[in-house]
Amino acid sequence: MVDLLYGHNETVARWVAAHIPGCEAGFNNPTAIGVLDNGKLIGGTVFHNWHEPCGVIEMSSAGTSPRWLAPKMIRAIFGYVFDQLNCQIVVMRVSERNRRMVRIAERFGFTGYLIPRLRGRDEAEWVFTLTDDTWRSHKLNRR
Repeated sequence: MVDLLYGHNETVARWVAAHIPGCEAGFNNPTAIGVLDNGKLIGGTVFHNWHEPCGVIEMSSAGTSPRWLAPKMIRAIFGYVFDQLNCQIVVMRVSERNRRMVRIAERFGFTGYLIPRLRGRDEAEWVFTLTDDTWRSHKLNRR
């Protein structure tokens, strides 16, 4: 059984950044939710670049086990974004090479835009967006 880790923003943010190639600089002023499996951090989501007047936030995630994306973590991620912060859209950037995360984003209802060279001369990046309306009507959000 996995447990959620709250209140350790910097620890989880450093862990997530260490597991995302090209994210060595980390995150400014992050809020994060981690996932523990038997006390070991196996995943997390970092929320950053919040622009409250527009209701926009960015999220970055990483995991070392498929167990990190348990249903309670999914509810925690989108509950924080859409219910606590009242965001109207969340943005997530994903390397074109990270096919697994691309599939997860699509399964969650994100809309993707592939931008050539956004990760450097030889690597494109997906910019995914998910609106509150899309999430609220998505089958994964139904209990």
